[in-house]
Amino acid sequence: MTTNTVHTIFGTGPLGISTAQALAAQGHSVRMVNRSGRAPEGVPAGATVLAADATQLDAARAAAAGSAVVYNCANAPYNTWLTALKPLFDNLLEAAASSGASLVMGDNLYAYGDTNGAPMREDTPERPNSRKGKLRSEIAQAMLAAHRAGRARVAIVRGSDYFGPRVLESQLGERVVPAALAGKAALVTGRTDMPHSSTYILDMGRAMALVGTRESAYGQIWHAPNNAPLTAGQMLERIYAEVGKPLKVQTAGKLMLSMVGLFNPVVREVIEMLYQFDRPFIVDSAKIEREFGIRATALPEAVRATVAWYRAKGRQT
Repeated sequence: MTTNTVHTIFGTGPLGISTAQALAAQGHSVRMVNRSGRAPEGVPAGATVLAADATQLDAARAAAAGSAVVYNCANAPYNTWLTALKPLFDNLLEAAASSGASLVMGDNLYAYGDTNGAPMREDTPERPNSRKGKLRSEIAQAMLAAHRAGRARVAIVRGSDYFGPRVLESQLGERVVPAALAGKAALVTGRTDMPHSSTYILDMGRAMALVGTRESAYGQIWHAPNNAPLTAGQMLERIYAEVGKPLKVQTAGKLMLSMVGLFNPVVREVIEMLYQFDRPFIVDSAKIEREFGIRATALPEAVRATVAWYRAKGRQT
């Protein structure tokens, strides 16, 4: 075990900020890493922000030096995943290993593929049916193999579609809440009548911090705590009720996405993931709840905080 005490987070987006806040609330020393070295809104008091380009191995190693735990909250542009994501994540694994730190990787659910509506658990077989799902599965399995080989202690935390403060690029992000605040129609992908688990970003951050500070959590996959799944329509009803505006919804199916995707490479990458929104997409988070006693934030509280953040930032369409 390392005697270092610094918890280093690569990435200062919504997940990085939420993880930092959870770690700071536990009293840990937090270092955050991004390319600019500038502290975005939400960085907890006392945290340091370091400039480093994690796509460069030497820079990633230097940024991780002296860490007890490294948290992979980094990402790459969605349309570059197939070429950029694995080298980036490999660098963070090597950075953790070279500094003697443990590694906690923030992950999504793509690796499971289409489960035909069956709830996804940590032991659900990984049968990805998309290019990005295959990539995420390969990365996760390589991380766990590194743990088994003793290269670095690794744990993986998986969450569903995020919502909450600072979450913009999501099914319940900037295409929904600003529209609700302005009394306009929200734009959502796929059907609105299928149950779908959504992960509150602060709960994902709490799960990352919890797993990173529990010896027994390493070598495993964990699902962040989720509330009972609701349909997109039910979630939108709660958001519009919170802002006090009548519900208005516009949906984007495969045809619309295909047309927009001709000119927008990010939208083009969404098409192969439509199965997540056209049938039940349900996460079972009983394992982390049972083992560590963590529960999802009550939905009314999570929706209230989400709307409050967007309103405070003046984010209306």
